[in-house]
Amino acid sequence: MQKFDIQKLRSELDFSSPIQIRFSDIDGYLHVNNGIYFNYYEHSRAIYLLEYCGWNVMDTGTVVASITIDYLRPIHLEDQVEALVACTRVGNTSFELDQFLIGKCKTGEEVVYSRCRCTLVSVDMKSMKPVPVPEVYRVKLQQKPEKRG
Repeated sequence: MQKFDIQKLRSELDFSSPIQIRFSDIDGYLHVNNGIYFNYYEHSRAIYLLEYCGWNVMDTGTVVASITIDYLRPIHLEDQVEALVACTRVGNTSFELDQFLIGKCKTGEEVVYSRCRCTLVSVDMKSMKPVPVPEVYRVKLQQKPEKRG
């Protein structure tokens, strides 16, 4: 299993958003069902684009082209979880996000629960055809953490 330094992740990833674990997220194995992770990552991407980038998805939308999740440790109901998000690449019409679910488990230990890599494509909301990533968002996506703010 790959090891991640939580403090390094916090310093290298641009954005953090708390995740609320709902009782309905828990499956018969008493942990968050694997499919729910997609919801957590989707929510954190949406918040990142809206709050961090100021992305107006009603004008230029985004659709998922590819997504992978590495499950590193189960999430339980009492765990405190947050999502970290950073853009790792911006192409002409697409960009890639690296996302992590991190937090504190019931014992208080800080852990990394999972990692997600997602490729998104910018689309025109009327035609749903790919369009170049708007420059105003491209600049924000490409900034390094120490230059953000």
